[in-house]
Amino acid sequence: MAVKVLVVDDSGFFRRRVSEILSADPDIQVVGTATNGREAIDQALALKPDVITMDYEMPMMDGITAVRNIMQRCPTPVLMFSSLTHEGARVTLDALDAGAVDYLPKNFEDISRNPDKVKALLCEKVHTIARSNRRYSTFSAPAASPSPAAAPAARGAAPAPAPVSRPSAAPAAPASSGGAPKRKSYKLVAIGTSTGGPVALQRVLTQLPANFPAPIVLIQHMPAAFTKAFAERLDKLCRITVKEAEDGDVLRPGLALLAPGGKQMMVDPRGAVKILPGDERLNYKPCVDITFGSAAKSFNDKVLAVVLTGMGADGREGARLLKQSGSQVWAQDEASCVIYGMPMAVVKANLADAVYGLDEIGRHLAEACI
Repeated sequence: MAVKVLVVDDSGFFRRRVSEILSADPDIQVVGTATNGREAIDQALALKPDVITMDYEMPMMDGITAVRNIMQRCPTPVLMFSSLTHEGARVTLDALDAGAVDYLPKNFEDISRNPDKVKALLCEKVHTIARSNRRYSTFSAPAASPSPAAAPAARGAAPAPAPVSRPSAAPAAPASSGGAPKRKSYKLVAIGTSTGGPVALQRVLTQLPANFPAPIVLIQHMPAAFTKAFAERLDKLCRITVKEAEDGDVLRPGLALLAPGGKQMMVDPRGAVKILPGDERLNYKPCVDITFGSAAKSFNDKVLAVVLTGMGADGREGARLLKQSGSQVWAQDEASCVIYGMPMAVVKANLADAVYGLDEIGRHLAEACI
């Protein structure tokens, strides 16, 4: 059965091009278009699409407001289009907080110059998020992230964790397993994720205390233009410190270093971070396998790795190296994932020491690290 898509954009050119690209896939049907957020809500209610592609900047009602309304009234997976700028990153992260599943850069030149590449990526994203866990019978939209002025005055004061959308009846999945975590003095906590990761990381990291005893590295599949803004956002929300990693940064307790987009991040036995150019032969820049593999080589059995929501299998081979070194690997459970791909790859390979729901992971991290 074809995936039904509603295309929302105030640009007639972009609506036509996106509709043409999607309609060329025999398993996708464009059932309607809208020129602003208000029309998008009306069309979503009337057409009940499987996926909505959404622009941000539109007259009458912007895309983020439309996403919030749609998630409250007729929860539907939303793919946002965004510009590759710092402001575009901020807006995209707001859209993900509002309930959007994923995003794609909005680049008119690429659509004209590389239609085959754009078509393949767009259609893949639509098919993937159509199968996501974002369509619920009832939906509680996440609260908007606080502005800098509303951030905690001191890191010692705990901010309220940002709520994440939860299904009233989760899809059938194996129950979380692993019980209480084993307490240990870890030299590193490494967390890898992709689709759904920005909200998931926010949920996990806001549960950690300011005196969290282990260094943290974060690997999120994300464009180069986005990672700095994402690190800044997390830093404002969390009691720990979060920053975009730079070459030569030193690991220390209570500091989370986010791999910069378009590059690779490795750690060495001295606790220093190496930032390397993105290898064109690798699908992911940054790549979870690369960082996990370097952690296994540098710290042997003193690593606690966590694989969160995301499509694909990035992290599986790195988790294998970590397991061979005696380290611990956790995976997010299916019911709380937006896309149960990366964690599933780890679980199916029998590499997960524990499988936890998203709400449990931050608490268990705080308990496990001494």
